[in-house]
Amino acid sequence: MHTEKSLKILAIETSCDDTAAAVVALVGGVPTVLSSVVSSQIELHRQYGGVVPALAAREHVKNLVPVIDEALRASDTGPNDIDAIAVTQGPGLIPALLAGVSGAKALASVWAKPLIGIHHIEGHIYANFIHTLTTDNSQPTTIESDSGNRKLEIGNSCFPLLALVVSGGHTELVLMRDHFEYEILGRTKDDAAGEAFDKVAKMLGLPYPGGPEVAARAAQYGKEGPSLRDGLVEAIQDSESSGSPRPRGLGLAKTDKKNLCFPRPMIDSGDYDFSFSGLKTAVLYEIRKTAEEDRDEPFINGICHAFQEAVVDVLTAKTRRAIEEYAPATLVIAGGVSANVLLRESLSTIVASEFPYTAFVVPDFKYSLDNAAMIGSAALLRYARLSPKEREALKKNAIDLEPDANLPLSKP
Repeated sequence: MHTEKSLKILAIETSCDDTAAAVVALVGGVPTVLSSVVSSQIELHRQYGGVVPALAAREHVKNLVPVIDEALRASDTGPNDIDAIAVTQGPGLIPALLAGVSGAKALASVWAKPLIGIHHIEGHIYANFIHTLTTDNSQPTTIESDSGNRKLEIGNSCFPLLALVVSGGHTELVLMRDHFEYEILGRTKDDAAGEAFDKVAKMLGLPYPGGPEVAARAAQYGKEGPSLRDGLVEAIQDSESSGSPRPRGLGLAKTDKKNLCFPRPMIDSGDYDFSFSGLKTAVLYEIRKTAEEDRDEPFINGICHAFQEAVVDVLTAKTRRAIEEYAPATLVIAGGVSANVLLRESLSTIVASEFPYTAFVVPDFKYSLDNAAMIGSAALLRYARLSPKEREALKKNAIDLEPDANLPLSKP
C-alpha cells in the first residue's frame, strides 16, 4: 500500500479532441509526472474547420485503451500500483466526455479503485503545480519544476493566487485564497479568447486549429522583406502604366496594415468581465474591405498582428487591475491560449516591472494544451485531502459519476 508521500493516480482526459492519459504521483509532496500520453485528432477535424463532437467521441473510444496502456507502460505502472483513477468530468463536449468517463468507470469497477471527477479548468490551473521526475546518466533522479523558471510551492505561500484562464471555451479571472477555493472575478460575456482566435483564423482561410496559426502569422508581420514589398509596388505600377488589369493576389495598398488598430472591448469597463464578439466583428468588417483575391501574405499577417495585439492588451489590462486590487502572491495563466508567447511576454513584463511581490508562473508548453497530467495534478491534491471514509465512498460510488458539459468550479 502506498504511503501519503507516494500516492499514484491514473488520469484520463477526453473533454474535446485530444485523447490523453497520464500517471502522476505525489513525490516529495508535489504532483510529479511519471508519464503523459496525448493522441491528437487535429488532422481529422482540420478538414471540417473545427471539432465535430460525434467524430471526436468515436476517436476517443478507439484511442482510449491504447493511450492508457502506453501511459502505464511508460511509467512502469500496473493496476496494483494505482491508488485512484481521475477523469475529466466536465465541462466539455458531452459525447467526448462520455467516452472518457465511461472508460474510467469501467477501469475503476474492474480494478476496485476510487474514481475522482475533475473540472477541466481546474486541471489547467493545477498544470502550474506540475513537476517532472528526471534522470540522466550523470545525475541522480531529481524533481524539476515545469512552471517556467519558478517552483510553485504547494503550501500556503503561493496564496492568494490569481489565475487568468484563457482557452477555447473560457476566459475568466479566478481568485484562489486556498487550494480548490475559487472566486470568479469576471468572465467573458460572449466569445472566449481562444474561440475568437479560431473564428478569425477561419475568416482568413487559415487551417484549424486557428489560435497557433494566428499567432504564427502575427509573428511574421513586417518580416515580408523589402524585396517583396518593392516587387508588389513595381507590379502594380507596371499594370497601371500599361493599362492592363491589376495583378491578382497582390493588393499592396490594402495590405499595408502598419496603422491598423482594432478596438479593445471593455478594457476600461471598471470590472473584470471580457467581451470578444465585437472585436471579432471588427476584424470581419476589415477583411471585407479587401477583395478575396487581394488577401495576400502581408494582408493576413497584418490582420493577425492587429487582432492578437488587441486581445493581449485587454487580457493584460484586466489582469493588471486585478493584481492591483487583490495583491496576489502568485499569478498563473491557464488554458490553451496560455501557450501564446505574446501573452506570456506581456504579463511577464508588467509583473516584473510593476509587481515585484507577485510571482508569475506559467505551465510548460506541453501542459498548456489539453492533457491528462494536469487532471492528475489536481486529482492528487484533492485525493490527499480526503479521509479514508471519503476515499472508500469514491470507490463504492465510482459507477455513479456522470459527465457534465456545464460543470461549475467548486470547493472540495
